[in-house]
Amino acid sequence: MRKLVLFIVLSLMAFGSYAQKSQRIAYIDMEYILENLPEYIQAQNTLNDKIAKWKKNLDTEARHIEVLKTDLANEKAILTNDLIEEKEEDIALKQEELRRLESLYFGPNGDMFLVRKQLVKPIQDQVYYEVQKIVKAKKYDFVFDKSSELIMLYSNKKYDISEIVLASIDKTRKVTDRKAKQQEKKTVPKEVSDKQKALLAAKKKKRDELLAKKENKKQLIADRRAELLAKKEAKRKQLKEKQEAAKKKKEEQKNNNN
Repeated sequence: MRKLVLFIVLSLMAFGSYAQKSQRIAYIDMEYILENLPEYIQAQNTLNDKIAKWKKNLDTEARHIEVLKTDLANEKAILTNDLIEEKEEDIALKQEELRRLESLYFGPNGDMFLVRKQLVKPIQDQVYYEVQKIVKAKKYDFVFDKSSELIMLYSNKKYDISEIVLASIDKTRKVTDRKAKQQEKKTVPKEVSDKQKALLAAKKKKRDELLAKKENKKQLIADRRAELLAKKEAKRKQLKEKQEAAKKKKEEQKNNNN
């Protein structure tokens, strides 16, 4: 709503000051631009494949939990209270693991967020960079994104600079590729500068921190599971000892009667 108000205010400013100065306004269709970038399509396909894999893992775990619930409901009539409690604890453990796994995949700082940031954001940044170049070159006063939450009440196609942005990206890509090929042709290798070394070290440190954070989450899940399993094993052992003691007492009574 605020974006709509902003758009209307800017439009009124543009048309209101038209007599004094002609305002240069343009817009882009971000969705159209991204859909025509091969690297974006490839990145999106990679992300979608990972999301499908994560959802499949969650669905598998969820179905397994439902099977355990169904089995417990069917067997409840013939189980002791201790065995019922044991099975319920096992189900609760698996439900907690499922929630942790879901958070690990789709949480605020989960795998999906990190992968999207790694794959998609650089491409979006490239588009914004090219837009800034065009804005400075053509001296636009306002550039809107047609595919964003900003509601455009009307858009004249002649103000659409999406194709210009795509052409600019393609030009930049060709220049970058040409420079890369020229660099490969050079036979004398250059030593990595201190600045480049520091940058590579910083990237490696950040990657190691993310991996350590992910491993820490997995370790917490494993520790919690081990704790609950140990508790369950202690209860099973206690129950077995009670049953053996009862059996022994019954045999002793039987021998005394004889």
